[in-house]
Amino acid sequence: MASPGKKYLIDLRFLEGPRSRWLEFVSIVRIAQEFVYGFRKLHFVGPCVTFFGSARFKEDHPYYQAARELSARIGRVGFTIMTGGGPGIMEAANRGARDVGARSVGCNIVLPEEQYANPYLDVSLTFDRFFVRKVLLLKYSIAFVVMPGGAGTMDELFETVTLIQTGKLKDFPILLYGKDYWKPMLAQVELMVEEGTIGREELEFVLVADSVEEATSLLQDRLVEMWKDVKGHKGAPKWWFLEDAVNGKVRSR
Repeated sequence: MASPGKKYLIDLRFLEGPRSRWLEFVSIVRIAQEFVYGFRKLHFVGPCVTFFGSARFKEDHPYYQAARELSARIGRVGFTIMTGGGPGIMEAANRGARDVGARSVGCNIVLPEEQYANPYLDVSLTFDRFFVRKVLLLKYSIAFVVMPGGAGTMDELFETVTLIQTGKLKDFPILLYGKDYWKPMLAQVELMVEEGTIGREELEFVLVADSVEEATSLLQDRLVEMWKDVKGHKGAPKWWFLEDAVNGKVRSR
């Protein structure tokens, strides 16, 4: 977890082409260490609903308020709320989880302009590499809520869509919040359907809502069924993951 005043060294050479075999080996080891760190900390967080969205919305913005309320409704059912751990929509979703005593998880990222973890996290992780972080945000989630956001949010959205479309991830629901915001993008998707570059049936898992009530209605039946399925197949803790040392207890509701 990043702390004020602490600077991280970001390896800007990793994607600059071939390096010595030793440096490439060191990078592989460090990447593996990040994955192990993430797997250990998140293995027992429970079924998650992940929120994506802009880090730039403030507390008084309608999208912040909507994310907080929707997160609280989802968390009250028993799901863990997972985000990128930073400010804006991420903070709002983690805050909504905290409001109802649901477990709140954040997977933060080291950036040149530091992004500190928001104060509403029960489990907080910090990663050096975006691709490691994205794997963890997807791996433990059974549904995704995508609030309005920028390039990072689009990246997360379309990678998730691609993984589901290609069968690398189950057909978990992706809910887009804010019809006016997503209208131009959905128009582009419609053009892709018309041109045959994507099939309409391949996007049946994408839902669109314009209010917290509508989002709740679209998600509730699917989430309840997923919750029953996950609870019926939950494995016992394994000592080598050091569950008690890694994750704290969920506060009582």
